[in-house]
Amino acid sequence: MASTTETGHAKNVATFEDLISFCTGYGAAYNPSKVALKLPGLATQLTAATAVLQAVKVAKTTYDNATNARELAFKPLKSLATKIVSALAATEAAKQTVDDAKSTNLKIQGKRATAVEKPDAKALAAGAEPVKTSSTSQQSYDKLIDHFAQLIATLTAEPKYLPNENELKLTALNTMLTDLKAKNTAVINATTTASNARIARDKALYAEVTGMVDTALDVKTYVKSVFGASSPQYKQVSALKFTKRTGD
Repeated sequence: MASTTETGHAKNVATFEDLISFCTGYGAAYNPSKVALKLPGLATQLTAATAVLQAVKVAKTTYDNATNARELAFKPLKSLATKIVSALAATEAAKQTVDDAKSTNLKIQGKRATAVEKPDAKALAAGAEPVKTSSTSQQSYDKLIDHFAQLIATLTAEPKYLPNENELKLTALNTMLTDLKAKNTAVINATTTASNARIARDKALYAEVTGMVDTALDVKTYVKSVFGASSPQYKQVSALKFTKRTGD
């Protein structure tokens, strides 16, 4: 479902088309000197506005598809990381190596290596400052990729890590890592494209003087000057409402 703001942009464009229809209906009486207000200029602006709205829709769909694909690709990561650590622990690898893998897995799971010490209630009541702790969840997609790469590096350096299960083999893990990176990059690129599409839309619809909304206001002023403030023609166009909605 389109958001209220997206619907607002489309409504502005639809209303602009209504405005053009009214102006066309005035026949030869509608004859502004300003090129941008002439019917061909209005038609060109309507075409451009329609195009940028469609470009935003396409960019949003690409972004949604990319984020969905990334979410699905990362979904097995936490359970897989736990399996990897268990597989490593079942080998003759050194305890320190296993501990390193466990520490990395905790980061992937979004857990702390040690529990955070709870503040003493009496001390807090007496006015003591609570101990500040930094977040260790590190659950952004960039961080998860970094942690998974570290886990693979630990396994690669351990000659005793030779699992028989295909999903746990280094070849499969490296393939998965490459895919996760690609899916994350696709979202980054889709985000940029969607942002640029919205910028282009805002420029076409809402730029000062040259934007579609300002053109519509100029058209209303012209109709008022030609037919008069109390004329039925001006009442037609003055009833058309345009709103500026940038950046969403």
